[in-house]
Parts: sequence; structure tokens; C-alpha cells
Amino acid sequence: MPRNVYFSQAVRSEQNLYEDLIIESLKIYGQDIYYLPRDIVNKDSILGEDQSSKFDDAYMIEGYIEGTDGFEGQGDLYSKFGLEIRDEVNFVISRKIWDRYVGFQDETTEQPRPKEGDLIFLPLTNKFFEVMFVEHEQPFYQLSNLPVYRLQCALYEYAEEEFDTGIAGIDSIEETDTYQVTLDYSTTNNIHLQKGEKVTQDLTFDTSSPPQALTSVFGQVQSIEKLSAIAGRIQVSQIGVSGIAEARDFIASSTLTLKGDTSTNTVTITKVYDIGDNSAFVDPTDTQAENVAFEVAADGFLDFTESNPFGDPSDNY
Repeated sequence: MPRNVYFSQAVRSEQNLYEDLIIESLKIYGQDIYYLPRDIVNKDSILGEDQSSKFDDAYMIEGYIEGTDGFEGQGDLYSKFGLEIRDEVNFVISRKIWDRYVGFQDETTEQPRPKEGDLIFLPLTNKFFEVMFVEHEQPFYQLSNLPVYRLQCALYEYAEEEFDTGIAGIDSIEETDTYQVTLDYSTTNNIHLQKGEKVTQDLTFDTSSPPQALTSVFGQVQSIEKLSAIAGRIQVSQIGVSGIAEARDFIASSTLTLKGDTSTNTVTITKVYDIGDNSAFVDPTDTQAENVAFEVAADGFLDFTESNPFGDPSDNY
């Protein structure tokens, strides 16, 4: 016999009340989190992978952390690659709140729901979590409604993505976790580069008139230290190469100058620091730092001489 037609679970007023109670509970027992949609810059249409991506927006919403005994996952592991932290966490967020603050405002959202690959920043622990799976049917159709998303997340591993959300606590990951190169430069008349701007050094040129650059190395200035009116030191990240890939590093040269895209200032690189330069890679206040010693000792494990039959692995990229 069919169900009683005089009772309906799909009453809109009851659904709204149920959803408002959930939102109120999330505001009481949840945590403030930032939702960061991933913007794919260069997608591989064959493999379906994002070769590079960036995060330009961050939206604060409330999210409930499932579990009261700490993060889930395998926790802290010591593997052959060193210490690995594999924390996992589930966030419960309101569908209505997500639609209001993220879905309807983010122009990069291709579908009206959270996506795998997006990030969650938890200010409580100052950690980023990557959305691995979005469960949208739990609890299962209470009052014929689906009021929440359950985001299954894992601790995020930074992979040189760009962060430009305008929130210092989020964007600082580029300064703390990214690979950086230290450069000393000379200038004239107190003309320095600017923090955050893109810098480019043209390395090879063609024979046209005027010569056009064939190979260029570029990066983003993460920090700058003005040593004097005619000298400075910068930390450069997001390093890339355009053109011929034979040259892939900045070089010290009196003729191949370094130019800032925003300031249009031109300086001369006087020194490129490597791992053996303690002044650039060791905190002078940290007397226990041994990263340089480890790097120097590790140089003897691989043979990069011409007699090595396996060649130099760095030639492959």
C-alpha cells in the first residue's frame, strides 16, 4: 500500500526550519574556516591534470570538525623520506552557506558544489587541508532534503601554487614553504626592485635587430633587503624558464641584467647563492642548524662526472 498522502516530508517550511537549525548548530559548535577554490591555470587536456594552479580567493565560512580525539589519518610517520605528517579531517559545512558565500560569488566555480582539489585553511591550527572527496548525501535525505556537505580532507602538501588571496596568514605559505633562490644585486641611484613583482633575466638572444630573447629565467620576489643605496638582496620563488630549456637558473653577470615587471627597474646580479653559502641558507641565530653539512655530505652519494654511465638526472627537465 502506498504511503499516506496526507503527510509529506517535502514541506518547504519544515526543510527551512531543519536547515536553519543545522546552520545555528554549526555557528555554535563549528570553527571559522577559509574556503579556497582552486583556479587551474594550465590544464593538461590529455591526462586531465593541472600542471599549474593558483588560489586567488578565500571565503570565511563556519565548519564543524568531526571527531573529538584529534585529527584522523595515519598521523606522524617516519619514512625513508623523513618525517611525514598524514593528518586527515572531515568538515561539515552548510550547503546554503556555501552557496551564499562561495558558489554564487566565485566566478571560477564550474559546478555548484565544493570540488576535490580545493583547499580549507583552518586558522585554529594554521594548517591547510585539501578536499579529497565531497559527500553530499549524508545525512541521507532527511525531510527529502540535503542540507550539508561533508568534506573529507587531508593535510595539504605545498607544490609551488600561487596564493594571492589578500589574507597575510594564507599568502605567507609562499614565503615559508616555497623553493627560493637568494640573489645579490647592484643598482644605481637607490633604484631597487619591489616585493611581489615578477623579475626576468634574459640569457640568450637571436641575431635580429634589435635582438630578441631566446631564453629567459623568471621568478617572483618574495622578500627584499636593501643593503645600501646601490646594493640589495632578494629571495626569488616561482622560478621558471621560457624558451630554450638548456639554461634554467639565474646567473651573475654584468651584461645580462635583471628587470622588474612592475617597477620596470633594472639591476645587475652580482651573486647567486648556493647551498654552501651559510649566510643565505642558515639562520645565524640557530646554532643547531646542520642543513649545509648534510647537503655537502650528500654530494658524494651521486656521481655526476662524465664517466657516470647513467648521466645527470637534471638533464631531463
